[in-house]
Amino acid sequence: QLYLQELNKLKLLEQDEEAALWADYKENGNLQSRKQLIEQYQPLVFKQAIRITTNHNLVMDIIQEGTVGLIEAVENYNHTRGVAFSLYAQHRIRGRMLDYLQREGKAGGLSIDQSVGESPEEKPSLLAYLNDTAMDIVKMTERNYCIEQMQAAFKRLPAKEQMVLDGVFRLEQRPQQLADDLNLSLTHIYRLQKQGIRRLRGMLSKLISEFKND
Repeated sequence: QLYLQELNKLKLLEQDEEAALWADYKENGNLQSRKQLIEQYQPLVFKQAIRITTNHNLVMDIIQEGTVGLIEAVENYNHTRGVAFSLYAQHRIRGRMLDYLQREGKAGGLSIDQSVGESPEEKPSLLAYLNDTAMDIVKMTERNYCIEQMQAAFKRLPAKEQMVLDGVFRLEQRPQQLADDLNLSLTHIYRLQKQGIRRLRGMLSKLISEFKND
């Protein structure tokens, strides 16, 4: 409960405020900025932990491990490379947690947002104890993660599929206009659009499944 109370005291930072903290820590070595960044992303640790288990006998242990992963991520993150910190940190946090469970022989019987031996009807999700600000931080980190994953998948598409999907969904061009611009038939445009969407779904299938089960 004390941990949740601390999470609920967090203030959602504006993008420029967070950027200033990164610069102050990485360029000036300000440890107070480092501390604030670690605190800011604690809800990400909490969310990862309860996606693995909400068994109260276990969740605080893996939160501690996840916090170590978060600290390592903050220390090693390069804020100038344009990669969202949430994406960079998420795998390290979860990896630390899973390594701990495997090391301690506790990897069996894990659940998603449900304590061992309890049904969802019997016990509310631990997420219900977070206030709106802490939940906003969780949602912000997840949104950044999804955007980064989609951008990475989009860049792996063949060039023509990228142009068609960019034209249709970002520039909101009509298919016929796009066909004229690219000197392709309308049928070819529709085929490229369908192929591109299918490839994206394939590359993002794990991510889609993860959020459906969340």
